Amino acid sequence: MNIGITGASGLIGRRLTDLALQRGHEVFAFSRTPARRILGCTMRLFSTDAPPDFESCEAIVHLAGESVLGLWTAAKKQRIAQSRILGTRRVAEAIASMQNPPEVFISGSAIGFYPDSGDTEVLESAPCGAGFLAQTSRLWEAEALKAAAPRIVLLRTGLVLAREGGALPLLTRIFRLGLGGKLGSGQQWMAWIHLDDLCRLFLFCAENQSLSGPVNGTAPWPVRNTDFTKTLASKLRRPAFLSVPAFALRWLGEFSHELLDSKRVLPGVASAQGFPFRFPELPLALSNLL
Repeated sequence: MNIGITGASGLIGRRLTDLALQRGHEVFAFSRTPARRILGCTMRLFSTDAPPDFESCEAIVHLAGESVLGLWTAAKKQRIAQSRILGTRRVAEAIASMQNPPEVFISGSAIGFYPDSGDTEVLESAPCGAGFLAQTSRLWEAEALKAAAPRIVLLRTGLVLAREGGALPLLTRIFRLGLGGKLGSGQQWMAWIHLDDLCRLFLFCAENQSLSGPVNGTAPWPVRNTDFTKTLASKLRRPAFLSVPAFALRWLGEFSHELLDSKRVLPGVASAQGFPFRFPELPLALSNLL
């Protein structure tokens, strides 16, 4: 299969590209800097200024977007929203102009789509939340659903655990200094996924013709923040007696809600379709990554 991947130079895109090539797929890697080569790929430009060239792509995975990590200033929020909404609009426009549209369009999304759910298990049928990331995700997905592709998958990703980037390397440095601890009460549920499982799930969605609509990209065993803290500390053999009070996280602006809200998100569709998670539980995932 010829697979076009936007955001191919990012954390998820790089690993997805590697796995796709290993599986024998041909990859068209879309990047804002296509002059920076990715070994084994055909490089093409991705920009929000004009629709990208997806000709010859039988599947498209759209990952490009501003990172949500960090202080949510007004400018940061604008970049988060525009990169996702406008970028996905450009992808849909490009698909509409193709003589031979791709068989499947997989648009990255986020479990930030869902509201704070307490202890309630959250499946793909759950409603959208009211916060900034939830509404951004709603608009982001709405643009994806405009694409003229026979199959459209909205892959809502949880906290991605990876050795090379994302939140885990930062947390690891903090914990190694003995400064690790729970966030707020620590009772909020965290839905996470190992990077390799996530990328395998993207390919599973591309190759499985019965899959369409929302798919939660999370491991089957979410954990409370306090258990995440204890498990990470144990793997690093470091204490984690500290705690960060909720009020101290408010300086992050609305991003603090993504740290303190409880989202017990389960991969209902993936599990029902028989997707084989290699790292279903947190201790196993951390042992592999640390």
